[in-house]
Amino acid sequence: MAPLTSSVITLNINGEKHTLPVDHRTTLLDALRERLDLTGTKKGCDQGQCGACTILVDGRRAISCLQLAVAAEGRVITTIEGVADGDRLHPVQQAFLDLDGFQCGYCTPGQICSALGVIEEHAAGWPSAVSADVSPKAEAPPLSAEEIRERMSGNLCRCGAYVAIVAAVARAAGDATDTAKEAVA
Repeated sequence: MAPLTSSVITLNINGEKHTLPVDHRTTLLDALRERLDLTGTKKGCDQGQCGACTILVDGRRAISCLQLAVAAEGRVITTIEGVADGDRLHPVQQAFLDLDGFQCGYCTPGQICSALGVIEEHAAGWPSAVSADVSPKAEAPPLSAEEIRERMSGNLCRCGAYVAIVAAVARAAGDATDTAKEAVA
């Protein structure tokens, strides 16, 4: 008997359940874009290096081109299409618009999903590679421009909108005054 190479899976995406047959080798990115027409998540490098395909899985950042669709069954998936509340933009989306945190826009969905994850990680007290004190008893460092740049470093922008992206993340996180000034300095 030949081994199974496909399965019928149910994905919980943006609050809706989607049942579809997939080859076991299908990435979550390809399932989203090619099978479910959720094309907001972009295919950049297809090697996990650019961040254009960043989504949230169970509230944490995930590179969808490196995750198999079958491994996402039973998880809560949020793509850029599920970030806004109807016609009301999420504060991160609004900050990107207000502060021109995009140019061509190709990386923007991944940048926004990553920013959502960054803000949650910081609020939970997770240190980054530039955090001065990474001991378990340390308080969360301020969300400085340096912290934001480090935490967002897995998301590339070919247009170079990094200064505005940092300012947008800072504003959305509620630290706009000092961090946004620091970002443009």
